[in-house]
Amino acid sequence: MPVRRVSRAVSFWTAGALLVLVLAASGVPSPLYRVYQERFDFSAGVLTTVFGIYAFALLAALLVVGALSDHVGRRPVLVAGLLLQAVASLLFFAADGVGWLLTARVVQGLSVGTLTGALGATLLDLQRSDRPKGALLNSASPGLGLALGAVGAGLALEFVPAPTTWVFGTTAVLFAVSAVLVPVLLPESSPKVPGALASLRPRVHVPAAQRGAFLVALPCLVALWALGGFYLSLGPSLAGAVFGIEDHLVASLLLVAMNLTGAVGSVSLWRTDPHVAMLTGCLVFATGVLGTLGALATGSSPLLYAAAVVSGFGFGAAFLGAIATVTRGVAPGERGGLLSSVFVVGYLAFSVPSIAAGLASGEVGLRPTAGVYGVVVVALALVAVAGLLRRRRAERRAASAEQPEPIAA
Repeated sequence: MPVRRVSRAVSFWTAGALLVLVLAASGVPSPLYRVYQERFDFSAGVLTTVFGIYAFALLAALLVVGALSDHVGRRPVLVAGLLLQAVASLLFFAADGVGWLLTARVVQGLSVGTLTGALGATLLDLQRSDRPKGALLNSASPGLGLALGAVGAGLALEFVPAPTTWVFGTTAVLFAVSAVLVPVLLPESSPKVPGALASLRPRVHVPAAQRGAFLVALPCLVALWALGGFYLSLGPSLAGAVFGIEDHLVASLLLVAMNLTGAVGSVSLWRTDPHVAMLTGCLVFATGVLGTLGALATGSSPLLYAAAVVSGFGFGAAFLGAIATVTRGVAPGERGGLLSSVFVVGYLAFSVPSIAAGLASGEVGLRPTAGVYGVVVVALALVAVAGLLRRRRAERRAASAEQPEPIAA
């Protein structure tokens, strides 16, 4: 009989730390894009293509291997994903042109898409039944990880002579060591079941019972992820070109402001009714983006950062509410397909609009492009608010109609 090498709590928090590390690594390149852009002399359109291809690779991995760990076990998938992360870091380390950056981002996207599903499932496997924290870590880790990655890269840019070499050399070592430690610190938490090859067939499906909620949440998801993609791809360039912030560390704090408060927003409204969380989050998010438009109009850097904080909090709250709204009442056998559909929307919104913005900025400039982008994002958030209110009114009318008539005396 196998003996557990470490306690369940240690394994649980190890999985959580690995998830944060993986997501931090995915955020590391964003502050460094300006360095690569200056080094290799490419346009904003190329920059956002380098960024966007990562999302497409992640999406492909999510759809193809997202359920693989349910069949072959968690540990083999985790080890393979961590080794892929190490390879991606080495590709960034050796990059001497745009082709290397594209390849590195593809490998990194495949790795993150593989690891987020497997690590998220591991957290649910290992959480205590009396204190279930798996869902909380899964929802808060993206904001926390991306914030840590952005600030780490920003510090390297500020204080290290060769920041790209130092950053990616360090992450390559961390992921290689992590791959070795997984079999020691993480027990196999999922039984192996047949159907591994069949699970590799991509599936996107929204059950009939959830289609109404999915359509209501759709503009919310697009708005949130589109702004997140814009910040991670063009945020540092916006800070430098439009607001004159040349300090790389200060520019990277724009990403930290949004992503860290996104994690705070998720945690703060974790126990709130999903409709309330989504409604509140969308309104706060729209307010934050309007603040960004004000910053663009006035050139105020403090307003830009304050708006990022507000937008980030709204992002976290609204995304938490949207996920809970869409998945409410879904049958266990349909959860994977439904969540895949949600993330298909998310990662398409994450990448395609930011690529279009990068191309447009080369023609009309970054400031007007950001302004139009912000107006569209605010409009989508308000459409989601209107749809949610209309749905809630319809549900109340239906509930009232189902109440029995009082019996006359």
